[in-house]
Amino acid sequence: MDLFASDRDDDAPLAWRMRPRGLADYVGQQALVGPGKPLRRMAESGLVRSMILWGPPGTGKTTLAEILAVESGADLEHLSAVMAGVKEIRAVVERAQARQAQGLATLLFLDEIHRLNKSQQDALLPHVESGLLTLIGATTENPSFEVNSALLSRARVHILTSLSEEELMEVLQRALDDEERGLGTRRIRPEPDVLRVLARSAAGDARRALGLLESACDFTEAGPEGSEILRREALEAVLGYQASAFDKQGDHFYDLLSAIHKSVRSSRPDAALLYMARFIQGGGDPLDVVRRLTAIASEDVGNADPRALPLVMAAWDAYLRLGDYEGQRAIAHAAIHLAVAPKSNAIDRAWHQAKAFAASQPRLEVPSYLRNAPTKLMESLGHGQGYRYAHHEPHGYPAGSSHDCWPDATPREHFYRPTEYGQEKRYAQIMAWREQLDAEADGTDT
Repeated sequence: MDLFASDRDDDAPLAWRMRPRGLADYVGQQALVGPGKPLRRMAESGLVRSMILWGPPGTGKTTLAEILAVESGADLEHLSAVMAGVKEIRAVVERAQARQAQGLATLLFLDEIHRLNKSQQDALLPHVESGLLTLIGATTENPSFEVNSALLSRARVHILTSLSEEELMEVLQRALDDEERGLGTRRIRPEPDVLRVLARSAAGDARRALGLLESACDFTEAGPEGSEILRREALEAVLGYQASAFDKQGDHFYDLLSAIHKSVRSSRPDAALLYMARFIQGGGDPLDVVRRLTAIASEDVGNADPRALPLVMAAWDAYLRLGDYEGQRAIAHAAIHLAVAPKSNAIDRAWHQAKAFAASQPRLEVPSYLRNAPTKLMESLGHGQGYRYAHHEPHGYPAGSSHDCWPDATPREHFYRPTEYGQEKRYAQIMAWREQLDAEADGTDT
């Protein structure tokens, strides 16, 4: 089977025609296909092992599978998990068994493997395990979440990365130079920086870069001696507004929210705004951002700036009242405040410690003086007796260990420990002063 027979079809898209035929033509992923690297060694030995190729679109997953099939001499079966069911998988298995009887190997390329359901994965598993099928799965999603552990344990995961601008420019230049499969016969000469602009707009996706080039070349002008000039101005008609969409249930969705959170925590307002803009322009819901900011207000700012949480809630309310366009600015307002504010995770640490301590004290009981006494019986049991109303106490504070509100017969712990940052420094001073009042009331002041 000639996997690349259609490369010579002039009606096929440029990205299809320019697909590499061997590793010598392959651009990028040098950690996998460079000299001595895993996939190159497989290609050179002709022995391909089951694998999952995980990476963004346009990084060469399908092309790698086709090259490995050619180099190993295996027949390639190509299925898409979106369209294939158990019936289609069984048909592939039957053909593979027929080939095996003739001493031939079968390589199954399964695109979007993360979309296979459990029954489909179970149908595939024994044939991968027996070696009847060599599986090459391709996915843009984290396989550790989407592929069951049994199948995952039988296939090594190789990570592909987005192509760099320089690598994409190399891909584009090859397409302009190639007279057999590319645009070389047209002798197109791009103005300076045109290829870089196209590469940057493709965002690491070689297929997209070639598609943009092909569209841009519809707007060339006649040049000297039969050549064509691709001017920078022509790109405006091709690129227009480049929306940076992403899968709202995929890793990139969570990666961007994580980047927003960590940028705010690191006090980097510019980075936080950049990731927020990328998230929203990619189709993310601004309310997902403000929800994350609400968590940050307590988790990472806390009492270092007590205004943080009410400010975020006000931004949330403003977004709902103003609508999307104006409301986005209110969310940006809150994000900048959180990023610039002093940071403290004392609340977060205190809460985690309190939950863990409570779980370790199953017999914990509320002291009788803190209990309500709505009935005569409860009052006769001593509920509420000895309770000191704080507003009637000096300094508004019932000093002394006898009224520390801690449960009886329970080891004393201190969960909340203010930092020296922002307003929390003042909190630390207040708490230290009250500890001094306790010591004086207990007669232990030295």
